[in-house]
Amino acid sequence: MDDGRVRCWWCGDDDLYVRYHDDEWGVPTHDDVALFELLSLEGAQAGLSWITVLRRREGYRRAFKKFNPKLVARFDDARVEAIMGDEGVIRHRQKIVSVISNAHAVLEVQREHGSFSDYVWSLGTSDVDQQVAAANMSKQLRKDGFKFVGPTICLSFMQAGGMVNDHVRECFRFNELESGRHS
Repeated sequence: MDDGRVRCWWCGDDDLYVRYHDDEWGVPTHDDVALFELLSLEGAQAGLSWITVLRRREGYRRAFKKFNPKLVARFDDARVEAIMGDEGVIRHRQKIVSVISNAHAVLEVQREHGSFSDYVWSLGTSDVDQQVAAANMSKQLRKDGFKFVGPTICLSFMQAGGMVNDHVRECFRFNELESGRHS
């Protein structure tokens, strides 16, 4: 997309990627369902490119009931098998099962902390280095029963969910999002 605006290098010129970059990536997100979706998709990305997952996002939303954790937590082995046969998702059993496991963990976090958003934001924003914050988030998420939440996935989750502003300074979104953080 050549509209004269400077963007982060990683989104290239694929229209889907550019729209994701412009409209979603790095925008502070506080909705529990949106954050559960984002964590699930970041886990699905492990070992793959983000565009691969992004192109299948609608398939994931369909397969995982729009990432409603109450519904996903009820999935059984038959549902896992059905998802394994769905070409709209990445058919990796451990990643699929982790979404279900993580739905249970999200529900437990909501019971204990009031919201998944408050919980992850308390883990993902701090004065420490982003790598350290991601490692700390990963450690706590694992302790609380989450799967596919290594430090790299947690850093990507923090970036995508707006817990940190990692747009390059030259990117038109950097200042837009930074000004929103301080208003």
